[in-house]
Order: sequence, then structure tokens, then C-alpha cells
Amino acid sequence: SAHWRGAHVPSLVCRAGNVTRTLVARPVPRLVRRPRIERHRARVSRAGSGRGAAFENPPPPAMEAPRTVEDVADNFQNRREGLIKALTTDVEDFYAQSDPDKENLCLYGNPDGTWEVQLPAEEVPPELPEPALGINFARDGMQRKDWLALVAVHSDAWLMAVAFYYGAKFDGKEREKLFKRINALPTVYEILSGKATAKPKANKKPPAVAQPPAKKQAMGSSLNPAGIKKPSPGFILKADASLAPLNNAQIELYWPDDGMWYKAEVVSLNQRARTAKVLYATGDVETLSVDEIAAEGHLNVCA
Repeated sequence: SAHWRGAHVPSLVCRAGNVTRTLVARPVPRLVRRPRIERHRARVSRAGSGRGAAFENPPPPAMEAPRTVEDVADNFQNRREGLIKALTTDVEDFYAQSDPDKENLCLYGNPDGTWEVQLPAEEVPPELPEPALGINFARDGMQRKDWLALVAVHSDAWLMAVAFYYGAKFDGKEREKLFKRINALPTVYEILSGKATAKPKANKKPPAVAQPPAKKQAMGSSLNPAGIKKPSPGFILKADASLAPLNNAQIELYWPDDGMWYKAEVVSLNQRARTAKVLYATGDVETLSVDEIAAEGHLNVCA
């Protein structure tokens, strides 16, 4: 037997004729994790230069994990905004930081709405789901727009993973509510590719129609096209509420752009899709997602 740095190492003695040899097995060093402070010091600061630029900086304070549906949804939205910045307004900086000659890099969206390109976490398993590893390696092997689109798709998948990691203890209704909040936002890929759908028109004042069809005009003749500052007597419909009160109802929709409520009439309802076709006083007809508008508190059912 032999010893290596104080550890017992097995050995084998071989004899062939007059020759004797001792074969010592090479030990496998044990993988030791570096303490958190050392991992932080090893990270490259965006403003600094070199691997030790952040050595003297203290580790960032731990942020409390979001616990409610609203907190997780806000965390998702802030991280998403950071990723969108990286791939749009800050794309030149992001492209430069994703150097293929560096180690495996990941794009992170932070809860404060910022972004960073960093080495992956060394914890196994990590504290949070990790983004796609090694995004920098494919940068120069693809068309720039295709590479950015690929990063966007992986970023969307990571955002969902983080959100539902935080929501692992939610019940079915809470997870459904969280998904609806998330699904109301365009994905990072949709923003980057230009496929993002416009926000519901209920958030924008509908354009006036010079000569609306007679049927529409007759149905909406009792509606006042002018907006009002406060909703009329009635109640604000909540998300996931029954659609029964909307059947042929007079409603008011709030536009944040000018802070006014505008009257409309519900023409028809789709219970399965939870959508409502509404007729504005201007004669415009539009189909709205009830839950999406109600989640913002922008739908008043008049008494």
C-alpha cells in the first residue's frame, strides 16, 4: 500500500523474473465546493476588468423569495423586462459580453429589472433553475438574428421555470392565476420577433367611426361616447368571476392613457373562451378577454 497526502492508497506489487515493480493507484481528488464568498469574488464584474475585478466587493445581500401569486408574477415581469432590455435596447452590449472565447456563460434577468451575463451557479443542485448554458459558444456560428431568437426562446423557458419553482407550493387555483398573469404578457421571443400582439383595445380609446352601420348605431344609441372620470354605480368585475352579470349588460371600460371610463354594451359572450363582444358608443365592435381586463380592475358592470 501507499499514502498520498496522508490518505491510504491501494497498491499492487508485480514480479516478473528478477524485476519487481510496485504499481500505485492514482487517487481521484475529491470535488470541494468553494464557499459562497469565494464564488462571488471569482465572478467577473461588468464594470471591472479581469477575473478578479470584483474581489474586494462584498457578496450581494440575499433577496427574500416571493411567496404570493402577486409577488411571483411581479418577479417574473421584472426578470422578463431585464431580458428584453438585453436583447433589444442593450443588444450591442449583450452581444459583446457573449464572447465565444470565454467560458460557459448564461444570460440572467434580475428581479430588479436589470440583466447580466455570468458564469452559471456552482451549487449542485442550484438555488434556482439555471438559464441555458453556453449561449456564447453559438454566437459566431449562426446568423445574428437567429442567435438572438434562440436566446429569447431559452429565456422564456427559464422565466417559466423560475416562476413555477417559486410557485411549487401554490394550489391549483393559485397556479392557474399565476399562469394567467404570465400569459397576459407577450413572451421575450414575441417581443424580439415583432409577433407580440397589441394590448387589448380597452386600454386605448377607440377611434371614432364617421358612419357606423345602422344596427350598431341603434344598439349603441343609448351610450354616451364621452368618457367619465369615475365609474358609474355598479361593481368592478373580478378575474375568474362568473360571466353571467355581463349578459347584455351595460359596462364601462377604463383607459389608463387618459384616465377615463368609456361606456359600452355587451353584445355576446363566449363562456368557454371567456371573451365578450362589446359595442362602443362610437359604433365600434370589439371582442375582449374578460379575465385580462378584469385582472387590471378596468371593467365596471353598471347597475
